[in-house]
Amino acid sequence: MLLSLRGIRKAFDGTPAVDGVSLDIDEGELVCFLGPSGCGKTTLLRMVAGLETPDAGEIRFAGRDLTAIPARERNFGIVFQSYSLFPNMTVARNIAYGLECRGWKRSDIPGRIADMLALVNLSELAARLPHQLSGGQQQRVALARALAPKPAVLLLDEPLSALDAKVREDLRGEIKALQSRLAITTVMVTHDQHEAMELADRIVVMDHGHIEQIGRPVDLYERPATRFVAGFLGRMNVVRGMHGHEVAGVRPEQVGLADGAPVSAEHRRARVERSVFLGSFTRVAVRIDGEPLTLELSGRRDDLVPGDEVTVRIPASALLKLDRET
Repeated sequence: MLLSLRGIRKAFDGTPAVDGVSLDIDEGELVCFLGPSGCGKTTLLRMVAGLETPDAGEIRFAGRDLTAIPARERNFGIVFQSYSLFPNMTVARNIAYGLECRGWKRSDIPGRIADMLALVNLSELAARLPHQLSGGQQQRVALARALAPKPAVLLLDEPLSALDAKVREDLRGEIKALQSRLAITTVMVTHDQHEAMELADRIVVMDHGHIEQIGRPVDLYERPATRFVAGFLGRMNVVRGMHGHEVAGVRPEQVGLADGAPVSAEHRRARVERSVFLGSFTRVAVRIDGEPLTLELSGRRDDLVPGDEVTVRIPASALLKLDRET
């Protein structure tokens, strides 16, 4: 592994923020720390960056102990949510500043700036000031500035959360393409499950300062280890007493309709409470014996209105065991 965390702990005013986290990250891998606000993901990233010091544990990079090494000596690039561009400097000067701080030769800096601006498709905006750019353009500048000194690791602290939905979607595709092209080891913090699933090679799901589960997006979605992971990564219905399970989960897209089928082990009668068309699918909320259940049905379903009685099909193969609470 390239980056290794062992038993990392950090508390603020006696309250644990990160509680015994251990993790290995391979060279060229993109890993996302995913979890709700206050789960410890940003504190953990800041300790990797050298902006916070662990109370206990060890951070190693390529075998070297970085735990007590200051941020300026780690050769890690970081992009923040707030862009953090110098408002009185042009785009080119913002990128140059980081290179100058790293001791680059003055003669090498203009060429590197040009390369970075081309990389993020902003070559024609080199002379603009930050306030003359859109939010997406400012974040591209921040990304170029972080990558310019050729960092060993790129750290992304919720870099897309301040952007609107369309820009966020476009930019995360660009980030993934850049990361793959440069093969740079990247650690990203996000609370957005879609962002994590699109970008990450592996996702680290966190809650209350500890790791709930680590794995590829498909593995976490299809085989969540805990009820928290099942509910946080995608939508999850909780059903009881079906197919021999005391408590089980089923994804909304795996619940179907089977009107006319008799009640059986996998067919239940339900009453429609709400139906919402969301473009490629319709989300339908029903109740089975007083318990809520959500379906996601392909296309438009104007035929389903509140009060309708329907038969839902929940196949045994779609159920996930959720007996473990945490």
